[in-house]
Amino acid sequence: MFKESYNTIGVMSGTSLDGIDLAHVTFTLKNKQWVFEIFETETISYDQNWLNKLKIAVGFSASELEELNSDYTELLASTVANFITFHKIEAIDAICSHGHTILHQPQNGLTLQIGNLPQIAKILHQTVVCDFRVQDVALGGQGAPLVPIGDRILFSEFDYCLNLGGFSNISFEENNNRIAFDICPVNTVLNFYANQFGLDYDDKGTISRSGKVNSELLNELNALSYYEKTFPKSLGFEFVKEVILPIIESYTITPEDKMRTFSEHVAFQIGLALKIKTGKILISGGGAYNDFLIERIRFQLPEMNIVIPDQKVLEFKEALIFALLGVLRLRNEINVLSSVTGARKDHSSGKIWHSK
Repeated sequence: MFKESYNTIGVMSGTSLDGIDLAHVTFTLKNKQWVFEIFETETISYDQNWLNKLKIAVGFSASELEELNSDYTELLASTVANFITFHKIEAIDAICSHGHTILHQPQNGLTLQIGNLPQIAKILHQTVVCDFRVQDVALGGQGAPLVPIGDRILFSEFDYCLNLGGFSNISFEENNNRIAFDICPVNTVLNFYANQFGLDYDDKGTISRSGKVNSELLNELNALSYYEKTFPKSLGFEFVKEVILPIIESYTITPEDKMRTFSEHVAFQIGLALKIKTGKILISGGGAYNDFLIERIRFQLPEMNIVIPDQKVLEFKEALIFALLGVLRLRNEINVLSSVTGARKDHSSGKIWHSK
């Protein structure tokens, strides 16, 4: 008999490299509906050494990746252990961890999230549910996005759920199927140029706002073949490194103009991605703090009711939903939707590591 309530910690590290997100979350099944409560939350920033490693790891050899995976698993375990100790969290049912994506090439049957080795459970002396993407890719899916089932279960009052992180992705219901896909890069590009000003990110979009749109660059970005593909589809950092940045860097314009143009590109693609441009949309992820980007999205979607949630949901929604994926996996219930990823079937994905 399964439990009605679960005490969990959701752990997420995104492609924007903001740090490791941790959220202490309880889930309770009430009238066949999952209800959640988020307690303590924290984002642990990477030190410069780890930032440098994670930025270049896409080019590592197999042996370098193996070493990185082991080292990162230990880093993740110690980060979670410190979070548990500091907040005095007890009686944990599961730590549900996404890990950190290094390679995502589903077309080649490959996706790698480091930090998911069995040693994490032994170090923490806890049950760990992790590595949610690999099984989906093996079933012919994109392995992404995985958050949409959480959107369906926890945020059903919204017509659309939009995440603005390293990439933007959208989730919605269509003909009783959950549809979701990556729209375009966001903070992976904007942060790259903010770094040139000695900043981690463009606070409230101030730098982007000061630039001018280069229409030729904007048109070239909007003409990329990825945007013509039908879903399911997903993006990885390789797309930014091999496609987006070379295009932007081919233009001899100021970083401000590059950021302004790219912000316009993001807003335009988000507007284009929504077939029905009315209703209620929930926007989460670090990009929701970019006031200028939100303004441009509003410009593209003037009849849409845009809702930005409270700070815990806004910043920790992915950690929250990976905690839910872990709970569903413990119950052997579906936590990945084939309508979203393109896999051959819905399935219950993720590895369960026990401490002994």
